[in-house]
Amino acid sequence: MSLTDGFYKSDVSEEGGIQVLHRAAELGVTLINTAVFYGAGVNETLIGKAFPPEKIESLVIATKWGLENDFSTDFSPAAARRAVEGSLKRTGKKAVDVLTLRGPLPEDYDLELVFKGVKALVDERLVKHVGLSEVTAEQIKAAHAIVPITLIELEWSLFSREAEASCDDIIPTARGLGIGFLAYSPLGRGILAGRFSSTAEIPEGDFRAAAQPRFQGENFAKNLALAEALRGVAGRKGVTPGQLALAWLLAQGDDVVPIPGTKSVKYLEQNVAAAGVRLTREELDEVEAAVPAGAAAGGRY
Repeated sequence: MSLTDGFYKSDVSEEGGIQVLHRAAELGVTLINTAVFYGAGVNETLIGKAFPPEKIESLVIATKWGLENDFSTDFSPAAARRAVEGSLKRTGKKAVDVLTLRGPLPEDYDLELVFKGVKALVDERLVKHVGLSEVTAEQIKAAHAIVPITLIELEWSLFSREAEASCDDIIPTARGLGIGFLAYSPLGRGILAGRFSSTAEIPEGDFRAAAQPRFQGENFAKNLALAEALRGVAGRKGVTPGQLALAWLLAQGDDVVPIPGTKSVKYLEQNVAAAGVRLTREELDEVEAAVPAGAAAGGRY
């Protein structure tokens, strides 16, 4: 997502973005997460330009729909079909590997209408798998009864552990149905990786500086202190803070796949290397003592 303008301000050239994608493939990365609304489709176009047809068919491209380019929402079957047709045109894929509905859905929304429309796309072999994001446990169960759900994309990190303690039981509900997780913003939008020391380092126009509560005033100062505590644990382990945060998330279950974004080959390589970091129970406790559940200052949005 961060390779093109959208939520995050990107100064990466098309050539630079393609270089990052090529290096990811060289390192064995097989999943690329995107959305039809990331940069009004530019993100998907970049992916399509980066890989020839035979290569892109070997990759899993997970894309999202439901949010329009103007940030309005449209969960209609027609919107799902438009999203799929547009995604296939931009990426060059023969079918969408994972089509994820990005909520939240209104509580009174006609889920049967939505997911029967999505099921039709699966039946037509335009979509291989279906995912959900920012939904409730009841919505997961209702959708899964109509079309099999493969994954839940949710914000999950040392800074965002709401899903673990949710009274809505999102994680146990999904696990009970055999559904896996894509954990987005696993590095707390850069803070946990030690990316920032002041708001001046956030690009102008980036939504983090403009509207993200964890990057505002005293919240930001408190969150930087948590990141510094994590850095101390990482130093003793001999890894970067970002690698430690990713390793902690990987330790939450074999069904959890972190999806960190990056604009840099350097950080890409560090992120991939985190898959080889193993944490003992004592080290996990040390990480959670440095960044306790609920300690992050400010809400997710």
